[in-house]
Amino acid sequence: MTRAKELLRKASRETGITLSEKRVPSFMTYLTELKKWNRAYNLTALKTDEDIIVKHFLDSLLYLKALPEDISNLADAGTGAGFPGIPIKIVRPDMDIALIESSRKKCAFLRHIIRTLKLSGINVIEDRLENLGKEYEGCFDVIVSRATFSIKEFLQSACPYVKKGGMLVLNKGPKAAEELREADRLPVKEIFKLQLPVINAVRNLIVLEC
Repeated sequence: MTRAKELLRKASRETGITLSEKRVPSFMTYLTELKKWNRAYNLTALKTDEDIIVKHFLDSLLYLKALPEDISNLADAGTGAGFPGIPIKIVRPDMDIALIESSRKKCAFLRHIIRTLKLSGINVIEDRLENLGKEYEGCFDVIVSRATFSIKEFLQSACPYVKKGGMLVLNKGPKAAEELREADRLPVKEIFKLQLPVINAVRNLIVLEC
C-alpha cells in the first residue's frame, strides 16, 4: 500500500493537481474496496493497483482541470464504479454530486463506498441518463462522463438536465478531433488536451455549452 500511495502522490503532482495528504487515505480505502468487490462482481476490467490509480483515479482527477471553481453541483453520467464522480468528490468535498448508473451491482458498490468513506452531499441515481424524469430537468451546473457516448448523443441526452448557462464535459481519446470534424456546428466551448501520467496517454476533455 505504501507503493500505491507514492504512485498516487507522484502522478497527481505530474498532472498539476493538488492532492492534500489527508485525501490519500480515502483513495487507498477506495482502491482496497474496489479490488475486493471486483473479485465478486467484476466492476472494472482493471485489476492492478497501478492501473486503477492511473487509469481510474488520475484519469478522473483530470476533470478538475476543466471545472470552474464556483460550481456547486455536478452529475456523473454512466459512472460505473464511481469514475470520475467519487475521485472528484474526495478532492472537492464542497461539491454536491449525483452518480448516475443503471447497473444494480455497481449501484450497490457505489452506496457501499459512499458509506465507507463517510461522504456527504453525494447520491446515487439508479437509472440511465436518457431516462431521467422531469424532476431532474435544469438541475445540474455540470454533467460529466467517461462513458462511451458520442458527442452528439451526450448533448442530446444530457442538456435537458443542465441549468441555463451550464456545461457538459466529455472525455475523449486521440480520435476526438476526427469526431469533432464529422459533427457539424457543435457548441464546443473549450478543449483541454491533457497527458495522463505514467502511461503517457492523451486525454481530450471536451467542454460543451447547452
